[in-house]
Amino acid sequence: MQSPAFRLPPQLPAPVGPDVETALGVELAAVVAGARRRVRRDGDRQIDTAHLLHSLMEQGPEVRAAVGDPAQVARLLGYLVQRSIGYGLAWQGCVEDSGALPVLRESGGPERRPSAVSAVPGVPGWSPAAMAALVGAVDRARLRGRIRAEVIDVLAAVAADQECRAAEVLRKAGVDASLLGGRISELSRHVSPE
Repeated sequence: MQSPAFRLPPQLPAPVGPDVETALGVELAAVVAGARRRVRRDGDRQIDTAHLLHSLMEQGPEVRAAVGDPAQVARLLGYLVQRSIGYGLAWQGCVEDSGALPVLRESGGPERRPSAVSAVPGVPGWSPAAMAALVGAVDRARLRGRIRAEVIDVLAAVAADQECRAAEVLRKAGVDASLLGGRISELSRHVSPE
């Protein structure tokens, strides 16, 4: 456990856009790289939260532990694999927007949607919800006194956004978001300090 004197102040804003990747730990950087490979392989335009969730599931044993028992993990991975051949086809050609960023009203002016992340700019190659998840993960890590976000922080951010694609996949796989949130909190207490 770090001494309070060495903790970052919680009000320190998380980097956004391409700079957010500098605040990722080594494992999380590998998760992002895996999501990028999946985007290229599937022919998608940008990383969305379902890409992040799939890469999280493959990379982090603590993510699989948070999701639940092996049967539930297998079911979730099954849904994620089906993305390119099944239900995920409806997502192709459209941008994932869970309300994390401003959208245009019919009149052409910006409209704010409710969001846990107040100001995340659009970043080429990233859906607004996926970038919001990364920024939220960095914020969560900093609130815990950490310099870099970890895989469990991204899982918490994705699970908290009930309108994102990853949350839809979690629901279809029968993963209860409130139970997942509790397991994430429990796992976060056991993470070793940097």
